[in-house]
Amino acid sequence: MKVTLDTNVLISATFWYGDSFRILQLIENKKIELVLSLEILQEYAKVLEYDEIQEKIKRKDLEIKQTLQKIQAMATIVTPHTKQDVIKDDPDDNVILECALEGQVQHIITQDKHLLKLKEFQGVKIVTPSEFLKNR
Repeated sequence: MKVTLDTNVLISATFWYGDSFRILQLIENKKIELVLSLEILQEYAKVLEYDEIQEKIKRKDLEIKQTLQKIQAMATIVTPHTKQDVIKDDPDDNVILECALEGQVQHIITQDKHLLKLKEFQGVKIVTPSEFLKNR
């Protein structure tokens, strides 16, 4: 099974031990396959630079470069060829849809209300981390 994780799930999995972390463990253990795009990785890297995230990194003694490399190493990286203009309220969220379609994933896992409102997009289910784990 292939999944695309939204940046908010990647950040959550990096710093907390909840459902997002459990999904990352499934990916690490090759139970599911992670599909990301360079745009998602770039957004993840940008969020890791935020001041509040930098504080967490200092407290947890993490290094951004290693964290980013680990996520990148676990993922299949795709280059979306078709742009989407589905989410008008937050157009940046369209990169998640583009990645999921290009990577032919079964699930987008997110906490983003704009994406979750869709529930499904072109056959791709859009769920929260807890919903994914419940129905896996």
